[in-house]
Amino acid sequence: MLNEPRRRAYLTAMQVVSWLPRTDLPFAAPSRPELLAPLPVFEDEVADSAESTAPAQAGHAATPASSAPVTRTVERPKIEVPRPSPAAKPVVKPLKDEEAEPAVAKAPVVPPPRFALQLLRAGSCLLLVELATGEPFQSRDPSYLLLKDMLRAAGLPDSPQIIGEPVRWPLLVRGQMDQGPEAARDFVQGFLYARTEEEPCTCLWLIGLPAIRFAGEVDAQSYNLEFQVEGLGSAWALPGLELLMDEPQRKADVWRAMRKLMARWKSVNE
Repeated sequence: MLNEPRRRAYLTAMQVVSWLPRTDLPFAAPSRPELLAPLPVFEDEVADSAESTAPAQAGHAATPASSAPVTRTVERPKIEVPRPSPAAKPVVKPLKDEEAEPAVAKAPVVPPPRFALQLLRAGSCLLLVELATGEPFQSRDPSYLLLKDMLRAAGLPDSPQIIGEPVRWPLLVRGQMDQGPEAARDFVQGFLYARTEEEPCTCLWLIGLPAIRFAGEVDAQSYNLEFQVEGLGSAWALPGLELLMDEPQRKADVWRAMRKLMARWKSVNE
């Protein structure tokens, strides 16, 4: 038997605050009346207990008094089917400089062509000659002496008439005017149209690559060939005078082509 001080010590060690013995304990202190009073019932607990008992009473009331068998529904355990998780969106990584999409390439800016052309008249022929140095012909220039020899061989006057100032391109050093290849072609052809309207020609000699390119719209593959230029008539493409002096073997091709065309202007000059 434990005396009261030792019993309280045990209860305190077991963290028991309130307790009631089942029987009277010898040598125990009298019980406190407040511990024997019934526990108070709160309104919330009464409402909860009423709600929980209502469905059960309703179920009993709905059951018929007849002896018909009652079918019980056995609830099957629900099997949760794992749903596929939404596909993760691919992470778009920023492209590096070398992997970046190339920007739309802009059309390259074509620089204006540069040339100088001199127009001359020899008999019934017009000659559009490239000025390799950009300066007008001088009487003792080797290129001009070669031109005189070619005119004599063609049966034309060897002292051609110089018509106007040289045609130089580009026209303006500065400005907003288009001075590309197409503008140069239109300008050169317009200049020739005006001269042929003043006095028609039998054959237009285009001497030098700039002359055949911007007046005849052909290239170096047309050297020594005759072709038609709309509005200007028959034209003959020849290498430049400087090129003929640097490569004398080209003179033979010029002579052969000249022999086929001489009848054009000889008939007119006679």
